[in-house]
Amino acid sequence: MGKKTKVGFAVAAAGAAAWAGSKALVQPEPRSAKQAISYEKPIVLAHRGGMALAPEHTMAAFKKAADLGVDGFETDIRLTRDEEIIMFHDEYVDRTSDGAGRVAEMTLEELRSLDFGYQFTDLDGEYSFRGKGEKVVTLQELLRRFPEMLINIDIKDAPDTYEGSLMPSKLWRLLESEDALDRVVVTSFYDEQIDRFNLYAQNRTAIGAGVNEIKKAYSAFSSQFGHLYSPRADVFQIPVRYNVIRLDSPRLIAFLRELNVPVHYWVIDSKDEMKILLASGAKGIVTDRPDLAVDVVSTHIAKQE
Repeated sequence: MGKKTKVGFAVAAAGAAAWAGSKALVQPEPRSAKQAISYEKPIVLAHRGGMALAPEHTMAAFKKAADLGVDGFETDIRLTRDEEIIMFHDEYVDRTSDGAGRVAEMTLEELRSLDFGYQFTDLDGEYSFRGKGEKVVTLQELLRRFPEMLINIDIKDAPDTYEGSLMPSKLWRLLESEDALDRVVVTSFYDEQIDRFNLYAQNRTAIGAGVNEIKKAYSAFSSQFGHLYSPRADVFQIPVRYNVIRLDSPRLIAFLRELNVPVHYWVIDSKDEMKILLASGAKGIVTDRPDLAVDVVSTHIAKQE
C-alpha cells in the first residue's frame, strides 16, 4: 500500500470517527411549537392577497381571498415617511398605482390619494379595478379586519436604510398593541431584520427563515452532518428552486419536519405543481390563485382522511 493511499485511508477514518462521535454526542433539537403554525393540515396563503384575482395588497384582494376560504395571507410591509406600516412590496409605487415615488419618502396621506387598482389587469386582460377606489392598506387595518387569519409578514425595508432600522421595533410594538403575536409569522429575505425583530419578540412570535438560514439548512441537509443543524426559524417559506438548486425534495421537507419546521412553497399557481408539493409533504401553498389552491388543498385533505 502506497503512502498516499495510507494517508487517504487515515483521513477517511478520521472523518468517519468525527461523524460517529458527533452523531453520538449531538441530538437534533426540534424547534419549539408556536401557536400561529400549530396546524395539522396543509394551508393556503394568498400571496399579497391573491394578486392574480385583484390588485395586490388591497382590501379587494384580501376580501376576495377570504371569501374563497384561504387560511391566511402572505404579505409584504414597508414603512412610510410618517412611520406607518403599510402592506406593499416594491420600493416605489409606480408599478401598481397612478402615482410615482418612493414609499419611504411619502406619507400615508399621500399614498392614500393614489389609486392602487390603477395598473391591475385581471385574468381576462381588462383593467377592471381602475378608478374603483382601492387604497393602500396598513398592517393595523389588516389585523383588525381579519382577526381569524394567519398573516405571514415579510419585512421588505433593508436593514441598512433609515426606514429599515426602525421597522423591527415598530412592527413589534404594533403586533403587541394589537394582541397579534400568536397569529403572525414574521420573516424577511434579510436575516438581520428577522434577528432584530426577535430581539424584541424573544421567540414569542413565529419567525421565518432568511436567505442565509435557508442556505445553512440546505448545506446541513446535503452533508453528512445534518444532525448538527439547529433551526433558528419556525417555518421555511421557500421557492421550488433557488438558482440551480431544487428545494422541493421530499427528503428535505422530511428533514425539516423532524425539526418541527413546516415548509411552505411560493409562488405556486399550477394545480399540478400544488398536488406534487402536497404529496411531497409541503404544509403550505403560497399562491396568486387562491381560487385554484383552496380546491386542490381541500381535495388533498379529503383524500388523506
